[in-house]
Amino acid sequence: MQVSEQTLNDLEFPKILEKIAELAFNERTSQIILDLKPYEEIPYLQQDLKTTNEYLSSFQSGNRIPFSEFYHMKDFLPRLEIENYYLNAEQFFQIKSNSLQVKEITKFISGFAEYYPELNSLVSEVIYEKEIVKEIDGVFNRHGEIKDDASPELFTIRRQMKQVSARISELFKKSITHNLAFLDDIRETVVDDKRVLAVNSAMRKRVKGRFLGTSKTGSISFIEPESVQKPNRELEELKEEEGKEIIRILRNLTSIIAVHKDLLESYEELLEYLDFTQAKAQFALKIQATLPKIKDDKILNLIDAYHPLLFLSNSEKKLKTIPQTLKLDKDQRIIIISGPNAGGKSITLKAIGLNQLMIQSGILIPVHPQSEIGFFDKIFTDIGDNQSIENQLSTYSYRLKQMSYFIRNVNEGTILLVDEFGTGSDPELGGALAEVFFEEFYERKAFGIFTTHYTNIKIAAENLPEAINASMLFDEKSLNPLYKLEIGQAGSSFTFEVAEKNKIPFRLINRAKKKVEQDKVRLDKTILKLQQEKFEIQKTKNQVEELKQNSAEQSKELESTNEKIREKLVDFQQLYDNELKSLQVGKKMNEWADDYLKSKNKKKLIGDFLKWVEIENSKKAETVVVEKQKEKVVQKEIKNELRKNKKNIQIEQQKIEEKKKVEIQKSIDNLNKGDRVKLKDSNSVATVEKIEGKSILLNYGQFTAKVSIFEVIKI
Repeated sequence: MQVSEQTLNDLEFPKILEKIAELAFNERTSQIILDLKPYEEIPYLQQDLKTTNEYLSSFQSGNRIPFSEFYHMKDFLPRLEIENYYLNAEQFFQIKSNSLQVKEITKFISGFAEYYPELNSLVSEVIYEKEIVKEIDGVFNRHGEIKDDASPELFTIRRQMKQVSARISELFKKSITHNLAFLDDIRETVVDDKRVLAVNSAMRKRVKGRFLGTSKTGSISFIEPESVQKPNRELEELKEEEGKEIIRILRNLTSIIAVHKDLLESYEELLEYLDFTQAKAQFALKIQATLPKIKDDKILNLIDAYHPLLFLSNSEKKLKTIPQTLKLDKDQRIIIISGPNAGGKSITLKAIGLNQLMIQSGILIPVHPQSEIGFFDKIFTDIGDNQSIENQLSTYSYRLKQMSYFIRNVNEGTILLVDEFGTGSDPELGGALAEVFFEEFYERKAFGIFTTHYTNIKIAAENLPEAINASMLFDEKSLNPLYKLEIGQAGSSFTFEVAEKNKIPFRLINRAKKKVEQDKVRLDKTILKLQQEKFEIQKTKNQVEELKQNSAEQSKELESTNEKIREKLVDFQQLYDNELKSLQVGKKMNEWADDYLKSKNKKKLIGDFLKWVEIENSKKAETVVVEKQKEKVVQKEIKNELRKNKKNIQIEQQKIEEKKKVEIQKSIDNLNKGDRVKLKDSNSVATVEKIEGKSILLNYGQFTAKVSIFEVIKI
């Protein structure tokens, strides 16, 4: 892809790389990221986009690839071919650490091959050689120290060293006891890695041994006892032998590891690539990026596209970022964006260019997943004030030089991004020249997005079938920018309106209007009116949608309220009937009480009560009998119906059973090992590890669970 350093800087691409480089584990990877340029080879680019997207999905699913810091070994791996060269303990530890990480990563990714197909194709090319770690572990313990049994010779030497050290310790203790009267309070210390007696300087000659110095004040003399001198010399000789044996062991181990030099280099390349990929994936997570649909055609269909740096900045400030939507294809190759200054034209232009640069550099972009992107051969930009002091060029001269270069090099695979197209010279003459440039780019079948205030460019775009006008929306009342791109209509510059808002005297504005051609003023007014009307229509549409939504919600609430009222009425009716019945019983009781008070006739009272009870029971019995008779009739009708339609019912039942079996089999067939699923009524995402009939084993990362196949939903 042809893109200049100036274009990369115009679109702030280096800032994106700096932010990604901060997320790498290794400094070398950071430098690779900082040096990243758009890809020349499309297959490599597509591979990078897919691997980054797969790595991003591992973050989003919570089932992260087990990758962490690794070691850069290219400084010492080439030296393995040098004769008698040997690695040190730290370098062997780095080789082991990188090897074990490759083992863990390849095992993890191969276990989810269907989930990470592109990453799996990469790691499957690398073979883990267990002999490397085995040989290193045979020499070093887990603390990175050389084992006593690394060789028979070393084992013998160290055993002798322990014996001599024990003899020295025993002799030294005897020496302390023997010379206790001449020693200082500290009794002993260490000088030149040897235990020595701390003798009062005045008594120095009373102690037999070798004088090794004094304390700072001179009050204490350090003496190596005579009894330990010979064993100490033996120990030093053994230490020298130990050092020579260790070097021999390291040389031998280095020669064994050197056989796997090429493999170790491939390990580092894999880890470096994974670091490069995970850094891009982490950045994608921060800017909510996705992988859009990649097309073979030259197309740029961005849906809800954000400027990544603006999105990050606003997210930190907890501000909302307005996304933009636009489309460039063979039928609509050029977009002319107009509108007032500070309305968002330049940032929109940069957002489009930066997203295109990122995707062609293997970096995911913050757009809707349904967006479509094709790869362009060249990106040319002319953004901002680019005066050239070295060449003594003015802004306009620089722009003419850029236009000259563009005209010589544009073709159907080029996308042009030009801010303030045609400015820098006399409006009439500069506008005419800009219109000619625009027509030339159009005839060369180039793609492009231009921002301009020139009316003649807007009119030219209206007359060309593969070009279209667009504008940045403004609130016509407050004249505040809405930062929203509207395709299909040229925008007004709001020149006089903004001047009026900024308290420029009305008489001066009127004088300015008279100095401008009336046709131009009328055209600008017409554009302004259309834009205002469009804004009002959109506003009304939004209000109608909101009212419609509110109305639907209110209707639902009203229906729910009516249902509750009906239920309450039924409850109240039942309560009223029960209360009425209780009142009637109470009234009857009062009548019986009054009669008994007058007549004192218990027999009559009991008789009346029993009579009333019999009447009530007979009512209940009649109701029960009637209900039972009805139930019998219904059951009889159902049995007759079942008898008549027994065959049809059996056929229907068989159909239901077969349909159920098909659905069960379909559910089983649709699920595969490695699929991402979640339980019904749960948000936790798991991975299918094993399918056993109608049961599946789910892997949640930290634990597994066995559930029925009908309890999960594939996502």
